[in-house]
Amino acid sequence: MSELGKPGEFPFTRGVYPDMYRGRLWTMRQYAGFGTAEESNRRYHYLISQGTTGLSVAFDLPTQMGMDSDHALAAGEVGRVGVAISSLADMELLFHGIPLDKVSTSMTINSTAAILLALYVLVARRQGADARKLSGTVQNDILKEYIARGTYIYPPRQAMRIITDLFAWAGRELPEWNTISISGYHIREAGSTAIQEVAFTFANAIAYIEAAVAAGLDVDALAPRLSFFFNAHIDFLEEIAKFRAARRLYAHLMKERFGARNPRSLALRFHAQTAGSSLTAQQPDVNVVRTSIEALAAVLGGAQSLHTNSRDEALSLPTEESARLALRTQQVIAYESGVVNTADPVGGSVYIEELTDKIEQGARDYLARIDAMGGTLKAIEAGFIQGEIQNAAFEYQQAVERGDNVVVGVNRFRMEENRPLATFRVDPATERAQVERLRQVRASRDAASVKSSLDRLEQAARGTDNLLPLILEAASVYATLGEMSDRLKSVFGEYREAA
Repeated sequence: MSELGKPGEFPFTRGVYPDMYRGRLWTMRQYAGFGTAEESNRRYHYLISQGTTGLSVAFDLPTQMGMDSDHALAAGEVGRVGVAISSLADMELLFHGIPLDKVSTSMTINSTAAILLALYVLVARRQGADARKLSGTVQNDILKEYIARGTYIYPPRQAMRIITDLFAWAGRELPEWNTISISGYHIREAGSTAIQEVAFTFANAIAYIEAAVAAGLDVDALAPRLSFFFNAHIDFLEEIAKFRAARRLYAHLMKERFGARNPRSLALRFHAQTAGSSLTAQQPDVNVVRTSIEALAAVLGGAQSLHTNSRDEALSLPTEESARLALRTQQVIAYESGVVNTADPVGGSVYIEELTDKIEQGARDYLARIDAMGGTLKAIEAGFIQGEIQNAAFEYQQAVERGDNVVVGVNRFRMEENRPLATFRVDPATERAQVERLRQVRASRDAASVKSSLDRLEQAARGTDNLLPLILEAASVYATLGEMSDRLKSVFGEYREAA
């Protein structure tokens, strides 16, 4: 059994703070966003009234892919899996009545992260907030899009340029903001094992840090603003061990590989979300039990913030009632269960410590293989990481079909569904309303200012200037997300996955 150490001390196996939740509970986020900015704004106000302590924004697919809501390929997708944001006008409505200097906001956005962060900062400034006091996270993790999710626009190396520009700019302008949330969540949702989730997440982290250092950034200035996003899956003890192993491995990577000296650079802080892929359309009320187990694993594993999925998410976007129940799950764990009364209550368990060691060593083995291939980008370009995840997903599905892995209500304990669950539906009129507002924005703005700002953005992309000030300038005169993305695409090109 590896040396445990104490909570809040290197290598942080037992947690990143000495008191953990005795000093401060994790941030309770509920991931939400749908339809128009007004509709999502109402849901945010409702969640705040019910006790959520941080906002988490879901964007629709066109927004994630750099398309305005009236793009031909956006038809039928506007507002479906998140909120539609095409310009500053939408972002102003999204956060109407929510003081951005008083709330922590997480934005799950990657290819267009720089644009959405710029819009957020502009809204905060127009509220009179000091941008240097804004707190939150922008996911900004493009490498996992090539590996597991697919919402990429530009080729990997050009996308990395935007990310390092965001690191540098935010380091000066948004010192309290987490500039990236390096995500294992989507890697796990794509079918990876727990070991692969840790390994491939850290392979991506290594690539980001190396790119930032190569761009002249100091690792001890950058690292304290890095955050991570992990999946809280259904294997309860394995998940607890996974989080502990990730903290220990990260501390050693930062100290030994990158020479970080600031203790804050060595401490892995992470957000967790319960596993969407574990939810079933069959007997959806049973998903409440799954989510409760997964949320407890995240808390016992030491998460800094947590989102709990709703029981109906295998069927639709969550209803207000389901979202409230998911939030109440966190609140029961926090205020009734007693698990917050000591740091790392499972530390020292023989099985937990053996699992922690096993996951750490398995992740180290993968990282050594990726290093031998020439690093993360080459491993992605060669299809190695994608192939490993696909194989793991296939093996798991085969085990379900054989009955070796039991999924309650799916391959055992099935029943005829008698009581349909009321599900959320996006009004088809939503898309028409969003497109009409976008047309009004285009008609009312200063077209000459928009064109000149977009020209300057394109010119900067052709050179080496930091792109964020130019994105801010264009966004401030109501250039649209699609217009800015298209100008960058004209310089950087568009990524096409190899057949």
